[in-house]
Amino acid sequence: MVQILRPDEVRQRYGQLFCKGFLTMVDEEKEIAQIVEKCISKGPGEWDVVNRRRSGGVIKTIRMDGQTLIMDVVIGEKELSFGPVSEHVGGQGLAALKIEGDRVRTTWYGIAGATVGIGACIAQCPDIIQTEYPDDFKMGGAHAAHVDIITPKTVRVIVGVDDTDTKEKGASWVSALKMGSGCPVGSFIEHKIIQLNPKAPDKTTNCCSTAVSFAVKEEDIPALIEYCRDFLRKETFSENTVMTVFKGLSIPDPLKGYGVRAKTEILSEGDAVKAAEENGVLIISITGTRGAIGAVAAIGCFDMGGEAAGIPEDFK
Repeated sequence: MVQILRPDEVRQRYGQLFCKGFLTMVDEEKEIAQIVEKCISKGPGEWDVVNRRRSGGVIKTIRMDGQTLIMDVVIGEKELSFGPVSEHVGGQGLAALKIEGDRVRTTWYGIAGATVGIGACIAQCPDIIQTEYPDDFKMGGAHAAHVDIITPKTVRVIVGVDDTDTKEKGASWVSALKMGSGCPVGSFIEHKIIQLNPKAPDKTTNCCSTAVSFAVKEEDIPALIEYCRDFLRKETFSENTVMTVFKGLSIPDPLKGYGVRAKTEILSEGDAVKAAEENGVLIISITGTRGAIGAVAAIGCFDMGGEAAGIPEDFK
C-alpha cells in the first residue's frame, strides 16, 4: 500500500519546515521540464545542487539563484548514481519526471538526512498536490528512501513589454514588475530588464524593454493574457505600447539572435514582426505598434542572464 499525504498533513506530521515554492513547468514538444524550488535559506539549496548534480538522473543542469534552485530536466526516467561518497555523506537525486494528464509526477530518492528534504520539506510546500510514500518509508538517520511528489502541470509563459513611458513620466520595467508581482493568474517567476541599443532614435532615456515570466496552467493562458493586456492599458503613458507572449522553456536561436541584434542595430517594426512570426511570438498592440521592436527583443534576451541587462561591450 502507498500512503498519500497532502501538504497540510505532512506539515502536521513532521512540523513546519522550509520549502516555500515548488513549481514544475513542462515543454512537452521539446520533452523537457523545469523545476523551480524556493527555500528560506541558501545553505540547503547549495547542498542540494551538489548532491543532485552528482547523482545524475533526469536533471540536465541545476543552479542556484539566491535562495531558489532551478533545475532543467528531461521528461522520462533515468538511473541514479550516488557513488561511493553516499556511504559517508548521503545523497539525493531525481530519478523520473512523468506527465500524467494535468499533473506531473517526480520520483525522488534520498539517503540519510536528504530523506528529510524529499519526505518532509518539499512535501509540505503548498504548491504540492500530494506526496506518495511507500510502505517501508523511513526518514533521517542512515535510512534510504524514495517518494513520488505530485504537482500541477504548468507551462512557462513570458510576457514582453516595451514603450509604456514617455520622456516625462513612466518606466516600462516598473510597469512590468508591478504587473507580474500582482498577477492573480498562475505564479510569477522572473522579471528582466533588457538593455537595447542606446542609439535608437525613438528611445525615452535608457532604451530598455522588459519582460516577466509565469508558471501557468495551459487552460489559464487566455486569462493571463487578458490580465496583462488590461493592466498595461491602464498603466501606460505611451501611444506606442506593445506586449508580446511566448510559451515554452526553450527560446529559439533565431529569436535570441534578434534580441542580440537589437542591442547594437537599429531595427524596424517589420524586423520585429518577422522574428515573431517565425519563432512563435504573439504580438499584441496595447496603444500602438512601435513597441514591438523592443517587446520581441525582450523575449529573445530573456534567458541570457546578466547579459540581458547590458550591451556587448559591457562583457568584453
